[in-house]
Formats: sequence, C-alpha cells, structure tokens
Amino acid sequence: MNFGKLVNFGFILVVVLLSGCKSYEKVAYLQQSGSDAEFPDSVQSPIPSPIIKVGDLFMITINTNTPEAAMPFNLPLVPAGDFSSTYSGNNSNYLSYGLGMQNFLVDMEGNLAFPVIGKMKAAGLTKLELEKKIKEAVYPKYITEEPIILVRYLNFKVSVLGEVMRPGSFIIDNEKLSILEALALAGDMSIYGKRNSVLLIRENDGNRETVRLDIRNKNLVNSPYFYLQQNDVIYVEPNDSKARSSAISSAESISISIVGTLISIATLVINILK
Repeated sequence: MNFGKLVNFGFILVVVLLSGCKSYEKVAYLQQSGSDAEFPDSVQSPIPSPIIKVGDLFMITINTNTPEAAMPFNLPLVPAGDFSSTYSGNNSNYLSYGLGMQNFLVDMEGNLAFPVIGKMKAAGLTKLELEKKIKEAVYPKYITEEPIILVRYLNFKVSVLGEVMRPGSFIIDNEKLSILEALALAGDMSIYGKRNSVLLIRENDGNRETVRLDIRNKNLVNSPYFYLQQNDVIYVEPNDSKARSSAISSAESISISIVGTLISIATLVINILK
C-alpha cells in the first residue's frame, strides 16, 4: 500500500468535508439583501423623532387643572392584569386587580379612535405633532382651559437576532435607542458575528428598507441608521467559520475523526518502515 497516497487522500477528504456544500448559503438569512450604507465624514444626522405607524399602541392623557373638564376625553380605567394579586379570606380565594389606562391603537387606515372627537389621522405624524393635533381639536372648542396632552408609546419595539448572545425583541420605554444600545440589550455580538455587514430592516411609508452597516466605522454615529425606529430589526450574520461549523453534521464529524485517525496510523507506519 502507498501510504503517501493515503495521506494525500485523507487531507483532500478532510478539506472537502470541512468546506461543505456552500455552507454559508444554508445558514445565513436574507442573503444578498441590502446595500452597504455610506457614512460621509461631513454629514451629521439629527436624532430622529419616531414616526407613528399602523399598529402602534399609545397611552394618551389630557390633563387640566379642572379634572372634570378633561374627563370625557380620557378613556376610563379598566382592570389591569399586570397589577393583579391573589389573597385569601373566609376559606375563599379572591383575585384583586389594579387599574390601568386603556390604550389607543392606530388602525389599518392610520387612524386613532378618540373620545368625543372621533377618528383622527395619526400615521405619518410624530408624537409632538399628534399632541398638537389633539390639543387643537379639544381647545378651546371643548375645553376652555389650555390642556396638557401626553402621548406615550406602549409598544416601541426593536428586534435583534443572529450572532448575538441573547436574541429577542425588546420594548423600549424612552423611545430612543441606538443600534449599539440594541446590541448591548442582546448581550453584544458573539465572536462569530460579521461586524462589517450587520443587516438593518426598516419600514418606511409601507415599504421595507434593508441596509448593511459596518459597526466598525466611526462615522456610524452620525448616520441616519445609528438611532433605531419603531419595529426595526437587526440581523447579525454568522461569519464563514461559524457557517462551516454549523453545516457539519454528526456523521461528517465522525468521518473526519476516522480520517484523522487513519492519517495518524499511516504516518506512524511510514515512520516505522523508514
């Protein structure tokens, strides 16, 4: 037997098994989507105000020095399951609920159903613009005292998936989140994540935008993609090393182990026969 040929064959087989059949194409999501973002040095984008979209959920309150005047415009309090507690008495169990504000949903037509006023167009506005619009609708027509309008998101959400430590969706209270903060919430990228090609998926005016970001670029902080918007999705692709290891099955692992053992034996025999 020609042990030299056996060794060469073993090395070739290992290379074939490790390379797999286009392993990256079998693992990565949304391949070939999104163009690389450009970050000019001289351009600094302002911090964006979130744009209201269909499906957004809000808590809206109108406040005045005379609570009775604003009462018709505020939704009544309802039992809130999040504040529930169980207690016992007289051999019986009781469930006690706290009270919470009802929520306003932007419907499929982009409208809010507001008490007294009726339907009001909200999609496409910022929070400040919506607050101003509500104020103009109730003051001074219905309320003679200038009111304070508070609008707050209840479902400002971003999602992070792929090569991060804790993938998932995150509800943001302050409605302002940078892409670096989102990665921090997800436990940061793993060592296998592509830092030069992070995919951002964003919806604008009913259209989905996909763009690839180089997290290493210092000018990212000045770009319009540094701060995220409602329902943004961040996908961190695996690098080639991770994709290859994911494509190797248990059977292939056993084959590689066997080939490695044969190579070791063949090398030992060659050394003995010299």
